[in-house]
Amino acid sequence: MSDRGPPYTRPVNTPKAGTGTVDLRSDTVTRPTPAMMQAMFAAELGDDVLGDDPTVKRLEARVAELLGMEAALFTPSGTMANQLAIRTVCEPGDEILCHRDSHILHYETGGPAALSGCIVTTLDGGDGLPRGVFGGELVEQSVRPLDQHDPVTRMVVVENTVNRAGGVPWSLEAFADVASAAASRSLHVHVDGARLWNACIACGYAPSEFLAEADSCSVCFSKGLGAPVGSALAGPTAFIARAKRFRKMFGGSMRQVGLLAAGALFAVDHQLDRLVEDHAHAMRLAAALSAMPGVEVEAPPGGVRTNMVFLRVAGDAGDLCARLETRGVRMIPMGRGRLRAVLHLDVDEADVERAIESIGTELG
Repeated sequence: MSDRGPPYTRPVNTPKAGTGTVDLRSDTVTRPTPAMMQAMFAAELGDDVLGDDPTVKRLEARVAELLGMEAALFTPSGTMANQLAIRTVCEPGDEILCHRDSHILHYETGGPAALSGCIVTTLDGGDGLPRGVFGGELVEQSVRPLDQHDPVTRMVVVENTVNRAGGVPWSLEAFADVASAAASRSLHVHVDGARLWNACIACGYAPSEFLAEADSCSVCFSKGLGAPVGSALAGPTAFIARAKRFRKMFGGSMRQVGLLAAGALFAVDHQLDRLVEDHAHAMRLAAALSAMPGVEVEAPPGGVRTNMVFLRVAGDAGDLCARLETRGVRMIPMGRGRLRAVLHLDVDEADVERAIESIGTELG
């Protein structure tokens, strides 16, 4: 993945470093760069519901190529992309396997049950595996027998990177193990790749390399890549054609959406390689926090590798977040004593140092 764009400049309406809020709540708070805005203003538009928006077509073709899939479908959100995959493959009463920390379970408002009538069975990791990662043997053990009393186990979902686990990326070997086990039991393998771009940068594999044994994948443009809106679902041509029908049913078909697709296309073509900066900032933040008394950084094996830092502190995390807010640093509580910081393109080195100083002062 090479950066084919102009030199990166800070997003539109971003205050000078050190003067504005350092927003570490999520990489979803990113804003378009000036060059991205220009690309959006210049986008050639059509009616995507009628199938004639040329910018959307270019984006979908580009994403399918990057992911090594036959086709792709632009969606308003990653949640919709994941739920479209489920609805396209599963029937009411079917079962989905995923890790107990999976996004489809915790952050998609019960969508598998509400939209597709499916149950979700959660898996734990195995010995020696990072949090959020599970093995193929567990998948095989979890598939139900074909019996009139049982739901049909239809799909396994892998999230890469794993949000609740601290941005843990899957290795090629771990995913191949799961994909092989799933194939042996005729399960559809869907990758929730909202932060797949981060995993690829951290692990050094291409998206198509990781997805070689996957049946479908969702990817996001509005997190670390900095587009204002949008995700995509990718997979075989027939799968995407069926998903398109359900996108219409779910209310996700849009008209002159090339305006948004242009931002996503710019992000994919020009702002992938700079994710390494976010990872470096996360490592710097994690190292500094680890040295503070009373702070425990939840680093996966090998340390922080992508753009997320989870930490535990004594006392109430929500109270600490409120105090940090008065210092212009924003973070999200993830439980009583657990917080999350996410690094992204609106945060530079000076912002990281300011966050470190503010956290140290409040905990000192």
